[in-house]
Amino acid sequence: MAKVKLIDVARFAGVSKSTASQYLNGRFDYMSKETQERIRAAIAELDYVPNPIARNLKATKTKTIGVVVRDITGFYTSRVIRGVDDYCKANGYNALIYNTDFAPEIEAKSIEALYQLRVDGIIIASSGNNNQLVTDYIGKGMPIVHFQIENDGSEQNIVLSDYKKAAFDATEYLIQLGHKKICFVTQDFKNVISRTERYQGYADALTKHGIPVEDSLVQFWQRESGFQVEPTEIIKSAAPTAFFTQHLPITIELLRDLNQANISVPDDVSLLGFDEIPMAEFFKVPITVVKQEPYTIGMEATQLLLNNIANESNLSHKILIPCSLELRESCKAI
Repeated sequence: MAKVKLIDVARFAGVSKSTASQYLNGRFDYMSKETQERIRAAIAELDYVPNPIARNLKATKTKTIGVVVRDITGFYTSRVIRGVDDYCKANGYNALIYNTDFAPEIEAKSIEALYQLRVDGIIIASSGNNNQLVTDYIGKGMPIVHFQIENDGSEQNIVLSDYKKAAFDATEYLIQLGHKKICFVTQDFKNVISRTERYQGYADALTKHGIPVEDSLVQFWQRESGFQVEPTEIIKSAAPTAFFTQHLPITIELLRDLNQANISVPDDVSLLGFDEIPMAEFFKVPITVVKQEPYTIGMEATQLLLNNIANESNLSHKILIPCSLELRESCKAI
């Protein structure tokens, strides 16, 4: 079935394409009632549906934003997207979601595609590998707001959890339970500010309580290869009484490995994870976590972006959203 175009409506109604377009945009000032009725009848008879993208390409503002995320299926990310979508709906905007699967080249193509679609702005959880591209588009007038991760500090507008304070509070909670050998498990953080701040919060809490930071208790995990040192080997060599994991996938993989090795949480070792675990209440031992507020982050990021779009401001903003400790049964006093 051939798609009905605006010119088809105009011909059916016996008017010019420009007159039909004015009708669709609600401009009736110099249009007779009879002409309006003919166009309305033509639209109904032909079942014409306007193309919003085509119309937006001619407008100064498209009332659409782009959202670039690394894993749309993630619990944190899905809650951020819900916050973005709710704020957009309340303010007459639409959101286009692009998923990158952690691939920098897909991220770059996503940004370019959204620019070509003439979105009014972009919210992005950046890989940190396309900083120059992002800077170039900002230079072209595209408002961009970052969330979730701060890479090198070049991000002009960003909304984040208060990672440093959250890590400090979590580590201090474990210390108050009597733990002095706390294994901090993270991804490589040397070139990523957000991960460095988590480590700094951990180290600051240890220092406050006179506990040395031991290199053997700072362990690493990679998304592709898993733990650099197996948890069972860490327990044998460094003898931690608690693990503090920095991402949900790390927490899940650690739980799996401990379970396979018949190491009990919290009887043999305590566990505190960063990020809420879906349906944690159904676990045999519910896990204590640092709870972020991704929905609030999505709302705040969208509000910041729409403000930038409306005001066309070049001012930089860094917004920190507080976290909280969700105390459950995986941490034991010693």
